[in-house]
Amino acid sequence: MTPATTTWRWAANLKWLFTELDFEARFDAAAAAGFAGVEFPSPYGWAVGLLRGRLRDAGLTQVLINTPTGEPGTPTRSGLACIPGLEGEFRTGVERGLEYATELGCGLLHVVGGIVPDGVSRDRAFARYVTNIGWAAERARGTGIRIVLEAQNKRDCPGFVLESQEQAAAVAEAVGDEHVGLLLDFYHLQIDEGDLIGTYRRVQDRVRHLQLADVPGRHEPGTGEIGWRAVLRAVADSGYQGWIGCEYAPAGGTAAGLDWMRHIGEAAA
Repeated sequence: MTPATTTWRWAANLKWLFTELDFEARFDAAAAAGFAGVEFPSPYGWAVGLLRGRLRDAGLTQVLINTPTGEPGTPTRSGLACIPGLEGEFRTGVERGLEYATELGCGLLHVVGGIVPDGVSRDRAFARYVTNIGWAAERARGTGIRIVLEAQNKRDCPGFVLESQEQAAAVAEAVGDEHVGLLLDFYHLQIDEGDLIGTYRRVQDRVRHLQLADVPGRHEPGTGEIGWRAVLRAVADSGYQGWIGCEYAPAGGTAAGLDWMRHIGEAAA
């Protein structure tokens, strides 16, 4: 097994990595592979005490969780923040997310934007989104938890409310709160916009978390079209100090696929 390099702050996304194991066993597997942090979108199906114990026993930091979303196949499957009429459910979800993040010692809460509903104009949905993000930012004040926003690609998530990284950055700026930043996922960025280095540089002051996967297969870096050494070199040159979430589906076994960290990650450091 190739250990994760210590040059970068890699976080294993436990929804995507080590899926050959039961969820609770993935914490120890991530630690054994050299990861110091983990992320996963939805902790809400487990008791917070159980998760806290798994993190403690494995010596891991919980880096990121998402706010609750609806069931697969429903209009709320990609978040509630932009959906008019669901303000109560949205606020309940943010409260629950902040509760879990606090208990897990997690510094980042991704407030998931959502898909513009049928029959609702994009302008109306976007206005609701900005208002809801402002409310979430105010609610997070004083908790030590930062809200992050993510633009998702329209191939995998048609109709998603945020259309670009720069629009996401503009929302964070419009809210005008130090507790709001960007979750920039290079996989989503490559599919929707390209120009990875140029776009990253334009919004880098707002970026609080990064995620990666290669395109087109959403496998580990080195399996697709992205020039990862150049991208990671630009990240290093920017002085980025945050975590990088490994949110990809391994092309083979998880452990065998971690060689990219040595061949690409260390070379770019």
